Amino acid sequence: MALLFFGGIMSIAYQNVWWSLAIATSFVLIVLFNKANQFLSSLLLSFLLGFLCFTLCNVWVDNLALSNEMTILLKRLMLFWVIVLPVCQQRFFKKPVSWYNHKPNWNEPMVIGKHKIHTRLFLLIGVLSNSIVYFFFIVQQDRSLFLSLLWFCIAFSLINAVFEEVIWRGVMLSALQHVASLPYAIILTSVGFGLLHLSIGFPLLLSLLISGAGIIYAVLTIKTNSIYPAIAFHLVINIGMVYSGFIIE
Repeated sequence: MALLFFGGIMSIAYQNVWWSLAIATSFVLIVLFNKANQFLSSLLLSFLLGFLCFTLCNVWVDNLALSNEMTILLKRLMLFWVIVLPVCQQRFFKKPVSWYNHKPNWNEPMVIGKHKIHTRLFLLIGVLSNSIVYFFFIVQQDRSLFLSLLWFCIAFSLINAVFEEVIWRGVMLSALQHVASLPYAIILTSVGFGLLHLSIGFPLLLSLLISGAGIIYAVLTIKTNSIYPAIAFHLVINIGMVYSGFIIE
């Protein structure tokens, strides 16, 4: 089902109608005839349907006479569909919707191999290392763009970080933990998170590399029992992406 799920994200992102229909049909058959995996299969199907709505809404937004910045922001707001349909699915199965909306617990250390590192220090190192990487791209940009992109940078970074983290480390990760192992839940949500970037034009290899960031966000969320550290980390990355020219040129 994980491979079907990844294939579904890719086929919808590439707007391949026949593959999308075939994968959706496969999930419907699993939902109908495999009672043991009914919740899991219907959860993944509801996500794909939400992603399809998101994609169709993006096509509609492209036809509006809006500025490039407003088009991008409105498209990211359409991620709402990828949240609401899985939530409705969980409500249908009378499952509690939990998305790690808690105050962070910083006492649980991060385990890297045989070593342990304080969670606050891990977050600080991650933010600083990514900031350094983006710095080399940022200094090559026209400095006059910084102020003109300020409002867009703040809006995009907040919308994208909150929506993507609520989708993957919130709704999906917490739901998958009820019906699958923790490693399965982390891998599925992290790879799915990476592949979702195909919808904004990222190449496949880069999207798969972004899955590594998804693993970090997932572990950070689980260790702190809160989605907010991952949102903060993601927010910094988004700011770097905007000012590095990866989002808007």
